[in-house]
Amino acid sequence: MNTISHFIHQLSYPQLPNAVRSQAKVCLLDLLGVAVAGHKTRLSKIMESFVTDQYPGNVPLLFSDKRASATGATLFGAMLIDSIDAHDGQVLTKGHVGVAILPALLALAEQEKLNGEEFLTALVVGYEIATRAGIALHATAADYHTSGAWNGIAVAAVASRILKLDQQQTLEALGTAEFYGPRSQMMRCIDHPTMVKDGSGWGALAGISAALLARSGFTGAPAVSLFGDDVTQIWEDLGSRWYIMDQYFKAYPVCRWAQPAVESVRQLRDQMPADLSQIESIEIHTFHEGTRLHVRQPDTTEQAQYSLPFSVASALIDDVVTAEAIAENERGLHHPLRQQLSHKVICHEVDRYNALFPAERWAHAVIRLQNGQCFESAPTIARGNPENPLSQQELEGKFLTLAAGLEQSTATKIIQQIMGIQAMNPADLKQFFSLLHTPV
Repeated sequence: MNTISHFIHQLSYPQLPNAVRSQAKVCLLDLLGVAVAGHKTRLSKIMESFVTDQYPGNVPLLFSDKRASATGATLFGAMLIDSIDAHDGQVLTKGHVGVAILPALLALAEQEKLNGEEFLTALVVGYEIATRAGIALHATAADYHTSGAWNGIAVAAVASRILKLDQQQTLEALGTAEFYGPRSQMMRCIDHPTMVKDGSGWGALAGISAALLARSGFTGAPAVSLFGDDVTQIWEDLGSRWYIMDQYFKAYPVCRWAQPAVESVRQLRDQMPADLSQIESIEIHTFHEGTRLHVRQPDTTEQAQYSLPFSVASALIDDVVTAEAIAENERGLHHPLRQQLSHKVICHEVDRYNALFPAERWAHAVIRLQNGQCFESAPTIARGNPENPLSQQELEGKFLTLAAGLEQSTATKIIQQIMGIQAMNPADLKQFFSLLHTPV
């Protein structure tokens, strides 16, 4: 217990390897881009109205002119980022870390007058605690739970650090966050995609609430994902192995499980006829979880983000899957050719790909034309993993694309300030935060 608590409160910026510092900036940039894009969703508008009404306060909401309490701003921010499935993730957790941590960090950081080094260090603390908590939960629970079941524990850790809770209060916060975290079943959302998404909104809410309660003396049950005898080994390398370096960054705003299939059809795109309606069938061979992304004609952006057939169809048309492709309009969900190609996708489960999941996610495609021609791709993985990372130019391009709702000068300034954030004093950091309050 002392080791985890010591890491939460005593980790300092000079202790972070240079690569970890750089990665934290990339995570921050990527999450903020997704947050801007999230404002185009109906989900974000519902949540903005909900938190301002039910959680009133003076904390600015991300890329909004509205305000709420720290808990409301955290809930909103996590739901906002989660509304567009383009945020970073980690394969062993089968889920997402930063989506919950960043909104809580932003909700507390300004009022606690952090500097840039402390802000980045707190972000790293969250990634390290959350990833291990997710791995621990998957190792000890029979059911596959959403990210909110475990990333809220890291929110409690980060909030405990910023609020300067003592060791006992921190342990109570961690235990409360784990106990109240949403043990929502992920595959229910995969089979029936709706606005509940990956549970990260309520995970973040549980985490920040747990820390605030602990500060007032609230006691929680011990966090078994952190301190159980059967997970000790997972926590032994805390502070020496940096799981933030294992994050992947998505090239497209759809479920990661669909992205190997997207890359497989992109391999074949140059061999396709100009008239894509001449395609007879698109067979995708992938792992079981990928085949569960089965919606062929999505009616909502949530269904589109969890649709392998729709993602594949969009990739064949555009060579990418854009936020516009999953929008609820005539260029996106209601585009006739997207719908037509989506209905031609047939998924096959492959045992050898199942055996590699979740550490590796593979797919290959077989496309048949009406004239009898057949094309097969090589086995592929998604782009943006640590072993095949997106370049800095691609990551900045992704941010600028997702952040199109901002003035170009504002988006560019955010990139520039993130690159130098470690040098910011509290006043500089507050000025940076003001950019993140720019309404979309």
